[in-house]
Amino acid sequence: MGKFKCLHCKSEFDTSGVILDENGNEFCCNGCKNVFAFLSSNGLDEFYDRLGKQTHIKAKIGAFKDESSKSFYKNYVKNSDGFCEIYLIIEGIHCSACVWLNEKVLSSLNGVVEVEINAATNKAHIKWDDSIVKLPEILNKIMAIGYNPLPYDPNKAEARASQKRREFYAKMLTGLFCTMNIMWIAVALYGGYFSGMSSDVKDILHFAEFVLSSPVLFYTGSEFFKSAYLGLKNKRVGMDLSVAVGASTAYFYSVYAMLSRSGEVYFDSVAMIITFVFIGKFLEVISKKRAIDNLDSLSGMLVSEVSVKNGDDYELKSVNDVQIGDILALRQSERVQIDGVVKSGVGSFDYSSLSGESLPMLLKSGDEIISGAICVDGALEYEAKKTFESSMLSKIISLLENASFKKPRIEEFANQISGKFSIAILLLGMLTFIFWSFNSSVPNTVIIAVSVIIIACPCALSLATPVASLIGLGVSLKKGVIFKEARILESLAKCKCIVFDKTGTLTKAKLTLVKATKFEEFDENLLYSLLSVSTHPVSVALKSSLEGKIYPLQEVQNVLARGVKAKFNGISLVGGSSEFMRELGIYADFRDANYCFAINGRAVALFELEDELRSDAKDVITKLIDSGFKVVMLTGDDKKVAKKVAKTLGIDEFYAGVDPIRKSTIIKELNSNMPTVMVGDGINDSVALSLASVGICLGSGAAISVEKSDVILLNDNLSSLKDAIDISRYTFKAIKQNLAFSLIYNAITIPLAMAGFIIPLFAALSMSFSSVIVVLNSSKIKFKFKG
Repeated sequence: MGKFKCLHCKSEFDTSGVILDENGNEFCCNGCKNVFAFLSSNGLDEFYDRLGKQTHIKAKIGAFKDESSKSFYKNYVKNSDGFCEIYLIIEGIHCSACVWLNEKVLSSLNGVVEVEINAATNKAHIKWDDSIVKLPEILNKIMAIGYNPLPYDPNKAEARASQKRREFYAKMLTGLFCTMNIMWIAVALYGGYFSGMSSDVKDILHFAEFVLSSPVLFYTGSEFFKSAYLGLKNKRVGMDLSVAVGASTAYFYSVYAMLSRSGEVYFDSVAMIITFVFIGKFLEVISKKRAIDNLDSLSGMLVSEVSVKNGDDYELKSVNDVQIGDILALRQSERVQIDGVVKSGVGSFDYSSLSGESLPMLLKSGDEIISGAICVDGALEYEAKKTFESSMLSKIISLLENASFKKPRIEEFANQISGKFSIAILLLGMLTFIFWSFNSSVPNTVIIAVSVIIIACPCALSLATPVASLIGLGVSLKKGVIFKEARILESLAKCKCIVFDKTGTLTKAKLTLVKATKFEEFDENLLYSLLSVSTHPVSVALKSSLEGKIYPLQEVQNVLARGVKAKFNGISLVGGSSEFMRELGIYADFRDANYCFAINGRAVALFELEDELRSDAKDVITKLIDSGFKVVMLTGDDKKVAKKVAKTLGIDEFYAGVDPIRKSTIIKELNSNMPTVMVGDGINDSVALSLASVGICLGSGAAISVEKSDVILLNDNLSSLKDAIDISRYTFKAIKQNLAFSLIYNAITIPLAMAGFIIPLFAALSMSFSSVIVVLNSSKIKFKFKG
């Protein structure tokens, strides 16, 4: 029985199942036939040119029902500026042609205003006008052209990234093992070239090199061939093509030389080129923990249901179903999910992870309550003033998704010139071959052409960045700094402005006693005992600053979010906020006091607590300013507190009372004028970290901030920040020196090779020597920072 190839999906089938259209075109099914007709009628035949000869997935048969879309709308669709938007994973995308097709088809739909698809992650961001086009129509259009749209699932994304890391690890180990063994054989061959070696021994060693270099080229080097192929198909020539051409030319020439026993082999050069450059690629894979956005670190903040009042009772209700005006209940330790206004009850709320406010805030009837805050103590009811989608917490998540999806990636400095360099080398190799074919024998012509490609093979150029980056990353790790990607070394080196979050970054996010005022003498054990019966953060911090013994108190009464009342042997004791004192008719010049203590109705002591500055903050800020950085401070605290901290640290520009949305706006404005670094640690910093040129997070920071940052300071001190900047600048300087050397090297050696003065053996030696120079120059980073 004969076979035929489907015109659409390119797969082969038995002729018994062929389906023909009116033009006699052969298809495997009606789905492929209909997709082909759709593409042709819409002028999208270019898809098949872009697809090439590779097999495409079969067209999906079936339709996305309106009933099925309800869960999509409820759980995954969000409103943005009057439009609906969704993040999808589109199964079946495996090349740029697939991306092109999906974007063209979806963009042609009336009502679709924006389509963005990442070919590496299959993640799509679609925005549409729901009054013009509905989600089922969009999803059915994707299915009609042979792809499967699924809601974005971070677990599947991480599984794919993990599998890719394991694959790269296996390829790197293969390359390293084979290359190390080949180099031992090469040493013997080089020695034999000068001192003499029998042809039989040389043949055996050549065959051993051939066996070892083959898996390096075809397994480890498969990434370069794949990238070179995709680049050519999309009319791009990059470093991968030069590596692939140079290594494969040297390999196949070496196979010819080995079999004909008529020349030198260069299997060692093949293995070294592939392995060293692949290490650079491997660094990118293992340092990048997720290939697509992963919002799992926010899962601890989000709950699917909240307690909503229904008559005299409460019922659990999905956050997506809560309407404006619903009354919600909130208890101690719960996190606010929806913005609103307190109707009854009181409570202290921790906003440090959201706004940067270092002290708990007291909220009572009439006060605004923002999603993301945690109820430290108390219980209350509040009225929803926004839907879940429009609340602060949901907005932060949305901003993170958009910031991560659209964040520009800075190209490696070497790749900025490698494309033109690669084209030039390939052309020079061809011209050399053509020229010498008229003036010399075929073997000599091949040898000269190979010499040009080998000596000009961008090994030194390819190594210039990854070797310096590898050493820079290693030194950084010893200094307690992790760069998530090697490219961040370059990005950080170019930054001119640095922005600090205050709470937890410049300060320790730990309250300490800075001032105590006594109006009269009293038994301090009474105060110590009263502090011991309270779990409020201010009471706990003040107690840690004092010493004493605990008396057995009577009639202890914790007044939520205000203070504590108790008695001891008939003595009335009161401790808490100045507001609590005034409510009880106790007055004094409270000023900046965070805690007041009264005995028998008289204020006897006031205490002022502040968030303590990090010990190295002043020194680091001074060094950054001296090195030319513009330093800015952001904080959720009030202006008075911010001004005092900024003055102490010598920071001229600061912004106080800013929420995460405002922080992201400030970072955008600063970043538009100059490359900007954002240093933070809280959830409230996560959006700003994503939007900055480089985001830096302290190791003790919130999980989402660590996730969204580019650099992590493991030692949790600001001195490591200065180390990170110094290492990045020195590493980038070494990269530029390496590139300059490799270009000068090529400018001198390529003409000599084209003139026939350099044989392939010395071309390989010269190339190896250039690589050694690059490695030695990069090693200066290690000695500079004693890494």
